[in-house]
Amino acid sequence: MDSRAALRPLLVLMGVAVAVSVVHYVDNTINYADYPQADPGTTLAAVSPSQTLVAAGWFIFTAFGVLGVWLFMRRRTTAAAVAIAVYSGSGLVGFAHYAVAGATDMVWWRQLHIVADIVCGLLLFGFALWVAVTLRPSPVSPGTARSPSGRS
Repeated sequence: MDSRAALRPLLVLMGVAVAVSVVHYVDNTINYADYPQADPGTTLAAVSPSQTLVAAGWFIFTAFGVLGVWLFMRRRTTAAAVAIAVYSGSGLVGFAHYAVAGATDMVWWRQLHIVADIVCGLLLFGFALWVAVTLRPSPVSPGTARSPSGRS
Protein backbone atom coordinates (compact mmCIF):
# COMPACT_ATOMS: atom_id res chain seq x y z
CA MET A 1 0.00 0.00 0.00
CA ASP A 2 1.33 3.43 -0.88
CA SER A 3 0.58 6.76 0.78
CA ARG A 4 -2.28 7.54 -1.64
CA ALA A 5 -4.06 4.29 -0.75
CA ALA A 6 -3.40 4.83 2.97
CA LEU A 7 -4.95 8.31 2.99
CA ARG A 8 -8.55 7.09 3.14
CA PRO A 9 -8.02 4.83 6.18
CA LEU A 10 -6.12 7.65 7.87
CA LEU A 11 -8.95 10.12 7.26
CA VAL A 12 -11.56 7.67 8.57
CA LEU A 13 -9.49 6.85 11.63
CA MET A 14 -8.76 10.52 12.33
CA GLY A 15 -12.43 11.43 11.88
CA VAL A 16 -13.52 8.79 14.39
CA ALA A 17 -10.70 9.69 16.79
CA VAL A 18 -11.54 13.40 16.72
CA ALA A 19 -15.27 12.71 17.24
CA VAL A 20 -14.57 10.37 20.17
CA SER A 21 -12.04 12.76 21.68
CA VAL A 22 -14.52 15.64 21.52
CA VAL A 23 -16.99 13.60 23.58
CA HIS A 24 -14.32 12.46 26.03
CA TYR A 25 -12.58 15.80 26.50
CA VAL A 26 -15.81 17.83 26.74
CA ASP A 27 -17.16 15.40 29.34
CA ASN A 28 -13.85 15.38 31.21
CA THR A 29 -13.73 19.19 31.23
CA ILE A 30 -17.36 19.95 32.08
CA ASN A 31 -17.74 17.09 34.57
CA TYR A 32 -14.18 17.23 35.91
CA ALA A 33 -15.32 16.74 39.52
CA ASP A 34 -17.14 13.51 38.54
CA TYR A 35 -13.88 11.87 37.47
CA PRO A 36 -11.96 10.09 40.23
CA GLN A 37 -8.99 12.11 41.43
CA ALA A 38 -5.69 10.89 42.87
CA ASP A 39 -5.23 11.20 46.61
CA PRO A 40 -3.63 14.55 47.51
CA GLY A 41 0.04 14.33 48.37
CA THR A 42 0.69 11.31 46.14
CA THR A 43 2.97 11.31 43.13
CA LEU A 44 -0.01 10.65 40.89
CA ALA A 45 -1.80 13.74 42.24
CA ALA A 46 1.28 15.81 41.44
CA VAL A 47 1.09 14.89 37.75
CA SER A 48 -2.71 14.90 37.37
CA PRO A 49 -3.85 17.53 34.86
CA SER A 50 -6.03 20.41 35.95
CA GLN A 51 -9.43 21.02 34.38
CA THR A 52 -7.92 23.81 32.27
CA LEU A 53 -5.07 21.60 31.08
CA VAL A 54 -7.56 18.89 30.05
CA ALA A 55 -9.43 21.42 27.91
CA ALA A 56 -6.27 22.95 26.44
CA GLY A 57 -4.82 19.49 25.86
CA TRP A 58 -7.55 18.66 23.35
CA PHE A 59 -6.63 21.67 21.20
CA ILE A 60 -2.89 20.95 21.42
CA PHE A 61 -3.24 17.26 20.57
CA THR A 62 -5.73 17.95 17.78
CA ALA A 63 -3.40 20.51 16.21
CA PHE A 64 -0.81 17.72 15.90
CA GLY A 65 -3.45 15.47 14.33
CA VAL A 66 -4.36 18.08 11.72
CA LEU A 67 -0.68 18.69 11.05
CA GLY A 68 -0.11 14.96 10.64
CA VAL A 69 -2.86 14.63 8.04
CA TRP A 70 -1.63 17.75 6.21
CA LEU A 71 1.92 16.40 6.11
CA PHE A 72 0.73 12.95 5.05
CA MET A 73 -1.25 14.44 2.16
CA ARG A 74 1.97 16.11 1.03
CA ARG A 75 3.83 12.78 1.29
CA ARG A 76 6.10 14.02 4.07
CA THR A 77 5.74 10.64 5.70
CA THR A 78 8.37 10.86 8.42
CA ALA A 79 7.09 14.18 9.77
CA ALA A 80 3.50 12.96 9.37
CA ALA A 81 4.28 9.82 11.37
CA VAL A 82 5.73 11.89 14.20
CA ALA A 83 2.76 14.28 14.28
CA ILE A 84 0.23 11.41 14.16
CA ALA A 85 2.11 9.62 16.95
CA VAL A 86 1.92 12.77 19.08
CA TYR A 87 -1.81 13.05 18.34
CA SER A 88 -2.30 9.41 19.35
CA GLY A 89 -1.35 10.55 22.85
CA SER A 90 -4.76 12.23 22.98
CA GLY A 91 -6.33 8.80 23.34
CA LEU A 92 -3.47 7.01 25.05
CA VAL A 93 -3.60 9.37 28.04
CA GLY A 94 -6.95 7.74 28.77
CA PHE A 95 -4.99 4.91 30.42
CA ALA A 96 -4.22 7.41 33.19
CA HIS A 97 -7.89 7.40 34.26
CA TYR A 98 -7.43 3.77 35.31
CA ALA A 99 -4.38 4.55 37.44
CA VAL A 100 -6.72 6.20 39.96
CA ALA A 101 -8.83 4.24 42.43
CA GLY A 102 -12.53 4.33 41.58
CA ALA A 103 -12.11 4.73 37.82
CA THR A 104 -13.91 1.49 37.08
CA ASP A 105 -16.88 2.75 39.13
CA MET A 106 -17.66 5.51 36.61
CA VAL A 107 -20.92 5.16 34.66
CA TRP A 108 -20.90 2.84 31.62
CA TRP A 109 -21.11 5.57 28.97
CA ARG A 110 -18.09 7.36 30.46
CA GLN A 111 -16.16 4.07 30.42
CA LEU A 112 -17.22 3.61 26.81
CA HIS A 113 -15.85 6.92 25.53
CA ILE A 114 -12.65 6.59 27.55
CA VAL A 115 -11.99 3.08 26.20
CA ALA A 116 -12.96 4.16 22.66
CA ASP A 117 -10.50 7.04 22.93
CA ILE A 118 -7.76 4.65 24.10
CA VAL A 119 -8.49 2.27 21.20
CA CYS A 120 -8.30 5.18 18.73
CA GLY A 121 -4.98 6.21 20.26
CA LEU A 122 -3.61 2.68 19.89
CA LEU A 123 -4.77 2.45 16.26
CA LEU A 124 -3.30 5.84 15.40
CA PHE A 125 -0.01 4.99 17.07
CA GLY A 126 0.07 1.74 15.10
CA PHE A 127 -0.67 3.65 11.90
CA ALA A 128 2.16 6.10 12.67
CA LEU A 129 4.58 3.21 13.24
CA TRP A 130 3.45 1.56 10.00
CA VAL A 131 4.00 4.81 8.10
CA ALA A 132 7.44 5.29 9.64
CA VAL A 133 8.56 1.77 8.78
CA THR A 134 6.78 1.13 5.48
CA LEU A 135 6.37 4.46 3.72
CA ARG A 136 9.85 5.87 4.12
CA PRO A 137 10.82 8.37 1.46
CA SER A 138 13.17 6.91 -1.11
CA PRO A 139 16.73 8.15 -0.80
CA VAL A 140 18.17 10.38 -3.49
CA SER A 141 21.61 9.43 -4.76
CA PRO A 142 24.28 12.11 -4.40
CA GLY A 143 24.40 14.26 -7.49
CA THR A 144 20.89 13.23 -8.56
CA ALA A 145 18.42 16.07 -8.68
CA ARG A 146 14.70 15.54 -8.33
CA SER A 147 12.35 17.12 -10.78
CA PRO A 148 9.42 19.20 -9.48
CA SER A 149 7.20 16.13 -9.87
CA GLY A 150 9.36 14.27 -7.35
CA ARG A 151 10.82 11.85 -9.91
CA SER A 152 14.59 11.62 -10.34
